[in-house]
Amino acid sequence: MPTYLGMPPFPDAAREAVADTRLRRNLARATGTIRERRAAAVAELADWDELRECAKQIKDHTLGHLGHYLRMLEERVTAAGGVVHWARDAAEANAIVTRLVRETGETEVVKVKSMATQEIGLNEALAEAGIAAVETDLAELIVQLGDDRPSHLLVPAIHRNRAEIREIFRRAMPSAPADLTDDPAALAEAARRHLRARFLAARVAVSGANFAVAETGTVLVVESEGNGRMCLTLPETLITVMGIEKVLPTARDLEVFLQVLPRSSTAERMNPYTSAWTGVTPGDGPRAFHLVLLDNGRTATLADAVGRQALRCIRCSACLNVCPVYARAGGHAYGSPYPGPIGAILSPQLRGLGSDVDASLPFASSLCGACYEVCPVAIDIPEVLVHLRGKAPKKPSERLAMGLAGAALASPRRLAAAQFAAGRSRRAVRRLRAPRAWTDTRDVPVPPAQSFRAWWKANRDRT
Repeated sequence: MPTYLGMPPFPDAAREAVADTRLRRNLARATGTIRERRAAAVAELADWDELRECAKQIKDHTLGHLGHYLRMLEERVTAAGGVVHWARDAAEANAIVTRLVRETGETEVVKVKSMATQEIGLNEALAEAGIAAVETDLAELIVQLGDDRPSHLLVPAIHRNRAEIREIFRRAMPSAPADLTDDPAALAEAARRHLRARFLAARVAVSGANFAVAETGTVLVVESEGNGRMCLTLPETLITVMGIEKVLPTARDLEVFLQVLPRSSTAERMNPYTSAWTGVTPGDGPRAFHLVLLDNGRTATLADAVGRQALRCIRCSACLNVCPVYARAGGHAYGSPYPGPIGAILSPQLRGLGSDVDASLPFASSLCGACYEVCPVAIDIPEVLVHLRGKAPKKPSERLAMGLAGAALASPRRLAAAQFAAGRSRRAVRRLRAPRAWTDTRDVPVPPAQSFRAWWKANRDRT
């Protein structure tokens, strides 16, 4: 994820973000509105819990037979005139897409918002090859023109208010009128005029995919602005980059996911634009279709019996909108295109726990469980967070403290001795400052002068 190289660990980034009162105000207003609307949309369905369980089971079944369904998908896409490419990591995926664009002779592509392409840093890779990637989703366009980074799965510019967006457009959008106001309709019209020329001139488009159906080779993108429909139908060449976990077994499975996704993401009963295509059709849509199936750490994640449930994620962003940590720290603090609770478990598994950023992400949570309650595919995010905390590298002081605690708790006799010693050294414990990761933000509990064990031994004959 090249855009995020050099980011500080979550505690350092969050400390700076929390001090930004305008950011917190923007986030509180936006997430609060989305949260309330989603709750109302979900409450309309009497069988929401059953849909949620069904979505979970479909995803778990697919992940359990992922190789089978990916091979089926490749066969069906190929039979329909498409070309399937396999990418083990970001470097391979970027090289494939760059080569495909170069073969067309074009130097500009239009893009439908795609988390996978953000994950692999495709825009940066294309720029190095002299190819400009134009984001067509409004929020992504705002981020791109502002030389910014996305901070939300669904609303990447959620950290920006209307006044900031107006200034970005006036500064970076040549076609923006000089008297542009911060009225939403005026901002949308400026973006529409800016993008229209790009749509009509584009010969190559790059998209992500919300779902792909193995039995038919059909790929789907759901969106709310119509920019996706323009990118998926007008260009001559369409290149889709899709994480391998996005495949579904049958078209009937879409019945479930096309209900739970829009309600959990945009709080709508159905998506305004649901675009589906199967290979290529002469005289209708792109003449060439390429599907790049991206691994990039997903196979390693699949091997973890607890962590693999993160691959159920359908990128709805419901967990971000209820998370008290995200609402205060914002998305940039996570150092990844996947922010919030899902990012705290997905990024460390895709990238590994080797960096300070990824080692800190499993701790970026209060474990309140709100994310699990709203997840439409029932990912137990708190369970995975605790699981990854156990895997994260420990500082020497933490390893020493945990080792001593483990040794004491493993033996009733050693535990009694430790409790006795703690009771006799209450003043020293009050001044204890290690391990720093805990005591910098918490008061160390002062042990009682007499432990319960000692009290019970002295008083059990009286009970």
